[in-house]
Amino acid sequence: MAARLTLGFLGAGKMATALAKGFIGAGRVTPRQVFASDLSTGASKAFGKVTGARIVAGNAKVAELASVLILAVKPDQAAVVLEEIREQFTPRHLLMSIAAGVPTAKLEAALPARARIVRVMPNTPALVGASATGFALGKSATRADGDLTHRLFSAVGVAYQLKEALLDAVTGLSGSGPAYVYQFIEALSDGGVAAGLPREVATRLAAQTVLGAAQMVLETGQHPGALKDMVTSPGGTTIEGLHELEKGQLRGAVMSAVRAATEKSRKLGQH
Repeated sequence: MAARLTLGFLGAGKMATALAKGFIGAGRVTPRQVFASDLSTGASKAFGKVTGARIVAGNAKVAELASVLILAVKPDQAAVVLEEIREQFTPRHLLMSIAAGVPTAKLEAALPARARIVRVMPNTPALVGASATGFALGKSATRADGDLTHRLFSAVGVAYQLKEALLDAVTGLSGSGPAYVYQFIEALSDGGVAAGLPREVATRLAAQTVLGAAQMVLETGQHPGALKDMVTSPGGTTIEGLHELEKGQLRGAVMSAVRAATEKSRKLGQH
């Protein structure tokens, strides 16, 4: 793949940088095969410094140089960027959009007929090779386009092809989810500090605990509830802590957060 693929990032912000670094680190492309453009000079410089890729002037130039284009801008900027590349977009191009909430129908309407489009929802742990991604094919995208998308994004974590109607839920769960987990880690650390631990030790213990628990879920294949029960001895310390979490409605609050973020993603796609 690395010998043929050329990737062009339309937008060079944090998510684009995380993905490009991940793709390069996994050997899917070399820095010489990656191009990017961004209105922000700061973002462009940071992208180039982190990835070693080539920064070019303007999105049209990116489309000229690369066959696979990754739309990595905010949803309200998507239409403007697609207008800039419309004349350069040819049958050789594939557009992968990570613009949250923007449906493939809107992307297809902004490009020439039969444009090949894949809508993708990754998350920022792509930077450390641990992304969780959902993607859906547009009406003209091919099975090969789906395979390419899977190979790229599975190189930086896990990737699942889904129906497009489910991608807003992916946004609400794994797209926004890292922020929920960071807040939980911070709360665990605060609890440790309140109990007398040094801040640095408390934070590292909290982060490692979340990492280890997640690995247990993924590697054992057991239901999280079953794994919870393994830690919860009758009359022990864990059940006391779990009781407090239940009183604080942790599970209900997290479910509500996912649903609220999902609904926000849907609304973004309607504008």
